[in-house]
Amino acid sequence: MATTQSSLSGVLPGFPVHEEMPTMHVRKRNGALEPVDVNKIVRAVQRCSSGLSHVDAMRVASKTIGGLYDGATTRELDAISIDTAASLIAEEPQYSKLAARLLLGTVIKEVAGQNLHSFSQSIEHGQREGVINPATAEFVRVHARKLNHAIDEQLSDRFEYFGLRTVYDRYLLRDPLSRKVIETPQYFFLRVACGLAGTPSEAIDFYRLIGSLDYLPSSPTLFNSGTKHAQMSSCYLHDSPLDSLESIYDSYKDVALLSKFSGGIGLAFHRVRSEGSLIRATNGLSNGIVPWLRTLDSSVAAVNQGGKRKGACCVYLEPWHADVESFLELRENTGDLARRTYNLNLANWIPDLFMRRVEADEMWSLFDPKDVPHLPDLFGDEFTVAYEKAEAEKLYARQMKARDLYARMMRCLAETGNGWMTFKDATNLKCNQTGKPGNVVHLSNLCTEITEVTSRDETAVCNLGSINLARHVTDGAFDFDKLAQTVRAAVPMLDRVIDINYYPIPQAASANARWRPVGLGVMGLQDVFFQLRLAFDSPEALALSTRIQEEIYFHALAASCELAEKSGPHPAFAETRLAEGKLQFDLWGVKPSDEKLWDVLRERIRTHGVRNSLLIAIAPTATIASIAGCYECIEPQISNLFKRETLSGEFIQVNRYLVSELKERGLWSEEMRMKLKLAEGSIQQITELPDDLKRMYRTVWEIPMRALIDMARDRNAYIDQSQSLNLFSESPQIGRLSSMYMYAWKSGLKTTYYLRSRPATKIAKTTVAANSTTVNAIAAVACSLENPGSCEACQ
Repeated sequence: MATTQSSLSGVLPGFPVHEEMPTMHVRKRNGALEPVDVNKIVRAVQRCSSGLSHVDAMRVASKTIGGLYDGATTRELDAISIDTAASLIAEEPQYSKLAARLLLGTVIKEVAGQNLHSFSQSIEHGQREGVINPATAEFVRVHARKLNHAIDEQLSDRFEYFGLRTVYDRYLLRDPLSRKVIETPQYFFLRVACGLAGTPSEAIDFYRLIGSLDYLPSSPTLFNSGTKHAQMSSCYLHDSPLDSLESIYDSYKDVALLSKFSGGIGLAFHRVRSEGSLIRATNGLSNGIVPWLRTLDSSVAAVNQGGKRKGACCVYLEPWHADVESFLELRENTGDLARRTYNLNLANWIPDLFMRRVEADEMWSLFDPKDVPHLPDLFGDEFTVAYEKAEAEKLYARQMKARDLYARMMRCLAETGNGWMTFKDATNLKCNQTGKPGNVVHLSNLCTEITEVTSRDETAVCNLGSINLARHVTDGAFDFDKLAQTVRAAVPMLDRVIDINYYPIPQAASANARWRPVGLGVMGLQDVFFQLRLAFDSPEALALSTRIQEEIYFHALAASCELAEKSGPHPAFAETRLAEGKLQFDLWGVKPSDEKLWDVLRERIRTHGVRNSLLIAIAPTATIASIAGCYECIEPQISNLFKRETLSGEFIQVNRYLVSELKERGLWSEEMRMKLKLAEGSIQQITELPDDLKRMYRTVWEIPMRALIDMARDRNAYIDQSQSLNLFSESPQIGRLSSMYMYAWKSGLKTTYYLRSRPATKIAKTTVAANSTTVNAIAAVACSLENPGSCEACQ
């Protein structure tokens, strides 16, 4: 139909009439021109607005029609509709769902426009273009009818806009030439499931689990499952190279190969000699670790992760290494640029002896690893005895006050967010894999949640997935039965990755086959507290968090034991603490909620073993939490109002739980929106809001860090690896930080992650790396260590 301006006035009241206006045309996806029909635009937006009572469909349609011009493409009009809806999310959260539905429509049209009308056709096309694994393609071809029937496009209605935008921009497979997507979100989820499953029923069950957003594997699995290069593991831990040119360059090659296939890498550097050390072969003096790490820095930047992003590596160093101060300067923005690295993350691998000497204000000795080559392989009392013996023999290169070095660590954290505090003894003494002498954890991974043994012959590997706790609240209560079902479905699929995975280096393949570790984590804990109206630092929230983690650990062990009954325990089971009947909470001296139930499982494990040496690790989940539409891992919210950035632009998002409560109380208005914006997402100074809302909807800057550490401490009794625990300080000061990290160590935490400071995190940017800001004030370390009660950070 030829559409004139007069026909527009019938759709949009008040639209001016010009009878002689020429007919406009739009160009469809197949290239054909057709006259504009604005009723189509209106109906499309209205269809997508179904059930969204607070959405004004005509407002979005009007803006779309306002973008019309002769020859405009339907893709351009779709983009206007989507962007308009997305721009209104801060005003009304329901527009997020509208924008997601509009985007979904364009994705489905893009796939259908390539004559891909079923899941099996999408897979067949992918194999033809060289992106789908032949084994996955054959599996789908044989079971095409059943798999095609399993697709449930209605599950896509669970996406919020930002989640679906992330999937579309980064995860859906694309035709190598046209760059058009060749799978819908539901095809994508079923492709991931088919890449892991052994039978069609397993694939369909797992597809429903991830398609419902109850659980998501980590990004490498989502990216690569079912594809030509099925590298699905998230993390690699590489032991320190030996103190030789050959070993160091071998490590560089290994890091490059791991990075090429999207692995996040942890690398220890404890064994490489320090600056000034005599090199007997040449009678020269070593330049220390800094030049070597500069070379590594360039290598990490040069070898990107499958063309998707720069490589990522974290270097770990023990604080007795004589180059530790130079190490802590590597990320500084001032000084000699030839001694700086900006592509590496840094972490301190700290023995308890160091922290005890900091607390007691004693001296600390720094050694050249050439003189104490055994120290990296010792922990606990054995490390203490060997270290003090080396001191007594005066093997140290120099000494300094332990508090001075600790203050230097705190300054590094305050200025760069880097130099993460990770604790060697807690990690080793509470690791299931260190039950036999010689098995030692030498480092953690890029995000500090993986704690596995490494050696010259074993590069530790872990594949991850996270339960969306937000989708485990039913009728106003946490649904532990559903949680159990999710855990028991997730563990076998995490285990399956071990056998299917592509391993870039042989040390990773052999280690993963021997230990078979996995890392099941969580996300959306903050959503649970919002849904149940629990303040993040309340006793009830602490108790619920602990019980959730206990249930996950129990059912994960039970699922792994079932796998062992079918396929046998992992080959190194006899070397583990579980083989002695020691569960994770036993190592902490904690009693579980139902000891009889646990005792039954303990005996079952003694009899049959477990398929996986490690099962639980809480990763950061930044991207998959965005896909699932929940808050990240175990963290409180950063703000009630924040900016999201995608490849297609940026928009403001608002806490939908807060908005819902404000609506119920008749308090959500344009004036309230402006007050929230002016307060940068905090509601604490908005006088008309009641105290119960202010307590419930505090941001992480308004919650004492002691609460986060206490929650991590209680949760850790049921985590056999570790957790990525960010700590936050609005204006980081050395005295406050020293108290905070001392408390974390005394609480028995294995690892901590970034220190986040306020200016870097006012706006949440999922695709943009945050940098911490410079410390505002330097306070004396002694004040908080000697008077810990005076420190505000943990109150």
